[in-house]
Amino acid sequence: MSTIYLKTIIKADIHKVFDLSRDIDLHQKSTSKTNEKAIAGRTSGLIENNETVTWRGKHLGFYQTHTSKITEMEKPFKFTDIMLKGTFKSFKHQHIFKAENKNTIMTDILEFESPFGIIGKIFNKIFLKNYLTKFLLERNNLIKITAEK
Repeated sequence: MSTIYLKTIIKADIHKVFDLSRDIDLHQKSTSKTNEKAIAGRTSGLIENNETVTWRGKHLGFYQTHTSKITEMEKPFKFTDIMLKGTFKSFKHQHIFKAENKNTIMTDILEFESPFGIIGKIFNKIFLKNYLTKFLLERNNLIKITAEK
């Protein structure tokens, strides 16, 4: 299993950052390079606890679908989504928020495992972890820019 930890400091209220982080429409804007769209479940607005969303986007040269469910939500401090269906063997993304002075510290903890045994593990180390890190950084940058307006 691979894990990505990211911390983003945002000069905005924790409630605003929390809501932007679960905004389906903003996520679609942040993934314009992969043409990712919400095609089933919650397809716009703010995703809530126990809701699902199915994404379709072009990743690594192939159109793929990924269905996630919000399994935990404690507003405005955290929410967790897990993959129900998709190309990963497992995929869990924790979104954690902490107010600090006039900032919000947004932390992403993404744990994922590729299929295909040892070949998948090698692919993770060589390519996939960097690809997903860049993907999250683009998303987080748009959240930061939008929140700090």
